[in-house]
Amino acid sequence: MTKHVPCPGCGGNFPAIEGPTHRYLESSPGCWKVYGEVLAREYSDPAYARLHRLTVDTYAVQHPGRPNPQAIQSVAGHLISLCLVLERRKSMAEATKAVGLVTRRKGHYMWLDPPCSMGAVTVADVHMAQSIEAHLALVQKWAESAWSVWAPHHDRVRLWLAELARI
Repeated sequence: MTKHVPCPGCGGNFPAIEGPTHRYLESSPGCWKVYGEVLAREYSDPAYARLHRLTVDTYAVQHPGRPNPQAIQSVAGHLISLCLVLERRKSMAEATKAVGLVTRRKGHYMWLDPPCSMGAVTVADVHMAQSIEAHLALVQKWAESAWSVWAPHHDRVRLWLAELARI
């Protein structure tokens, strides 16, 4: 039986393996591997990729890393994107455009203390989906769960979003 360990980012349990991780999104190698497999599924079939923007945003906000300029900007951009899609019902393309604007505003954002829990759904749940419909439903549930745990910072994210609208 494979030993599992909690991911330091999302808190989910993943195989205890050696391997690469992202340079500033703090995760276990097992979690990073599972995320890569979910991305591969989405890249290989457009039907799975309908909510790809949410997949990327959700993984990033569940793995915020430590305070440094890249992590700060990453969390800000991905939370702004989640706000646009989940609260404002904007398109994935509009959210992607907003993330692009965030990347051009280096040093503008501040560190947001991550929530104690990253939510009840992790990339492991999405990974277990057995159909396109299940995958899409789980990505949506995952994104909503992750967005909800960042609630103490929603007002700040909305303020950043309002600032972007003026650019």
